[in-house]
Amino acid sequence: MDLIQVNQEECIHCGLCATVCPLGVIAMDTQGPQAVKEICIACGHCVAVCPREAIDHVKTPLAKQIPLERPVLDAGTANHFLRSRRSIRDYQQKPVPREKILQLLDIARFAPTAGNSQGVAYHIVDDPITLRNITAASIAWMEEQIEKAVPGTPHLAEMVIVVDNFRKTGRSAVLWNAPCLIVAVTDRSFLAVGRDNSHFSLSYAELYAPSIGLSTCWAGVIEACCSSGCQPLLQLLNLPENMCVTGALMVGYPQYTHKRLVDRNPLQVTWQSNAD
Repeated sequence: MDLIQVNQEECIHCGLCATVCPLGVIAMDTQGPQAVKEICIACGHCVAVCPREAIDHVKTPLAKQIPLERPVLDAGTANHFLRSRRSIRDYQQKPVPREKILQLLDIARFAPTAGNSQGVAYHIVDDPITLRNITAASIAWMEEQIEKAVPGTPHLAEMVIVVDNFRKTGRSAVLWNAPCLIVAVTDRSFLAVGRDNSHFSLSYAELYAPSIGLSTCWAGVIEACCSSGCQPLLQLLNLPENMCVTGALMVGYPQYTHKRLVDRNPLQVTWQSNAD
């Protein structure tokens, strides 16, 4: 199977497709671009960079690549957009339409992944009873961690606060009563790369969410609980045996509107050069 097809009438032999190929799959000869290797990560750079639409690729067809008009965002707008992201913990008690969740995740799938490996799937929980049971199972797991009190257990002090608040008020810092939970999953054989890929994809989702009226917050307890092998929670999620949880994001309509941009600690940078 030929990976690429070249329109010889349009090709100007500029060599850009070969230059941008990360694995050197494409090389130039007197006839123009040629695929010289079979290994390809399907990044689509070769098709996207061609100034004449002269190259097509069986893994990233030209017909499926959307023409891009730049600039997408100016620097000021991008700065404002990225700084306005917040972790939301107060949600309106109304369901999120599933088409909205699909819209959100259709952007998440475009997040960068290691070597374009992708490999992330999503398990959605939007049943209120199941969500309450997930919260209960997570609280019980945290209570077990507190009782064991193993030195070095991450976020042990925070767990004590979460459990204490839940027992006193019923307010849960596990899911914050969000009406929907997105759980990222990957095959167990893919876990080493899949966890990072999942986090990239969920970051895309949380950045895109406000543009369609939604808010999000990372559900780190869910990932930690599942990673520990907590059977009550894993049984509630009822995932295929070969799949494991690699990230989780709660989603809903925000209860409140924030009027100011968030701040962070001052930037810390070190430079290294031959002159130093």
